[in-house]
Amino acid sequence: MSELKLQDKATVQSQPARRRFLGAAVSGVAGAAAMSAPMIAVAQSPVVMKMQGAWGAKDIFNEMAEDYVKRVNEMAGGRLRIDYLTAGAVVKPFEVTDAVSKGVLDAGHTVAVYWYGKSKVASLFGSGPVTGANAEQTLGWMMRGGGYEFYEELLKKLNLNIKGFFSFPMPTQPLGWFKKTPPKTAEELKGYKYRTVGLAADLMQELGMKVTQLPGGEIVPAMERGVIDAFEFNNPTSDSRFGAQDVAKNYAMGSYHQAMEFFEIIFNKTKYDALSPDLKAILKYASEAVSSSNTWTAQDNYSKDLQKLITKDKVKVSRTSKAVFQAQIKAWDKVTAKLEAEDPFFKQVLASQKDWARRVAYYSFFNEADYKTAYEHVFKTKLPA
Repeated sequence: MSELKLQDKATVQSQPARRRFLGAAVSGVAGAAAMSAPMIAVAQSPVVMKMQGAWGAKDIFNEMAEDYVKRVNEMAGGRLRIDYLTAGAVVKPFEVTDAVSKGVLDAGHTVAVYWYGKSKVASLFGSGPVTGANAEQTLGWMMRGGGYEFYEELLKKLNLNIKGFFSFPMPTQPLGWFKKTPPKTAEELKGYKYRTVGLAADLMQELGMKVTQLPGGEIVPAMERGVIDAFEFNNPTSDSRFGAQDVAKNYAMGSYHQAMEFFEIIFNKTKYDALSPDLKAILKYASEAVSSSNTWTAQDNYSKDLQKLITKDKVKVSRTSKAVFQAQIKAWDKVTAKLEAEDPFFKQVLASQKDWARRVAYYSFFNEADYKTAYEHVFKTKLPA
């Protein structure tokens, strides 16, 4: 066999081995490249939560709820989305708690006083007897003084499948709207057909009023039909937006009936528990962040709308009398004594709240500047006592 033929044969025989080697080399390079290439994220559908508020479509409380939703949605980065609905979209305002517990809604923006029919202890988580502490200080009890633990204990007692957060210590709620000159004495309170909610209903009944509990959207029609002849809801902005000034022209500011309320933001606990820890944290800390935002919104709107009620709508705004304040305090003593005797848990929760108020409010009274005197000096005006 010639030398040329021997070389050709060797070349042919070596080709499969070379192809195997090259194939392995290419495969190895490809594998190494795949290992060194950046991981490409696969988009996942967000967790979607349907939240309904307890507020009418025009109420500023809807804007405050939407502020919370906006913060959650932006911080969640597309992994979680809350879709917000106004009152009545799925259930009525007083039905939000049950709907969230049962999973009809995933979440709700409401106040604990709206489910006090299940337990009067609920009113202590936002609208209970006055202790001397204001709403900001009482929210401190919820967050740092043991109130939240009592709240979760009550949810378990009532078999409510809910995880809740709290936000926005509300300014004191006015005594409210009257067709006639507001009452100046305890005796003058008697006989009024009055709208309020929660333990405030027990208080006003103790003072001789005939109380009807209604959501905000039903108040003006009730006034027009004569079902009630006086009412409170919450603040100058909410009140004027649903037309309070069209059915009454006397507005009494200040009261002890709901002097320390705040929002309750609730989630179906089963759905909440299924979330990752970081998404749970977003829901929690967004409620704290929006508390400040809601406060600034209230300061701006409530003050402007009070002036509008006075100048444009010709509403007669007055300060609730000291005699009425005194009557309310004495009535609270009777209401709370009765409830403490009926329910040891109510007594335990209120005792905790009072222990917090005794310390925290005491500090405030001793330390806070006399802002009223400064205001009267700067603006050369005399404020009501």
